[in-house]
Amino acid sequence: QFKFVESGGGLVQPGGSLRLSCEVSGFTLSLDHYALGWLRRAPRKAREGVSGIGAGDDSAYYAESVKGRFTISRDNAKNTVYLQMNNLKPEDTAVYYCAATQGWRYRDPEDYEYWGQGIQVTVSS
Repeated sequence: QFKFVESGGGLVQPGGSLRLSCEVSGFTLSLDHYALGWLRRAPRKAREGVSGIGAGDDSAYYAESVKGRFTISRDNAKNTVYLQMNNLKPEDTAVYYCAATQGWRYRDPEDYEYWGQGIQVTVSS
């Protein structure tokens, strides 16, 4: 049974920062066999890929809208993936989902086989 425990969301003012964490467990293989990522769904919008990080070489993908503001990282020893979000904007308001895949693509929602329950991030003054 795959399990994702997401934390670090909440309410923040524009220009502020949050760090999302996601501890994963229950996978058949060790975590370094999986690419990991963060997806989000904003109100009245389709789910989109925010950032992803490769299984072996830690190569990273970022959506154009978050480049230069968000940083993804992973700690395989702790079975955890992080998303550092700086200079947050109201348009970043969404439910953020941690996700994992054994595939070689980790950009779009359809690239991922496994999902967390999601955590709310609200950027508002």
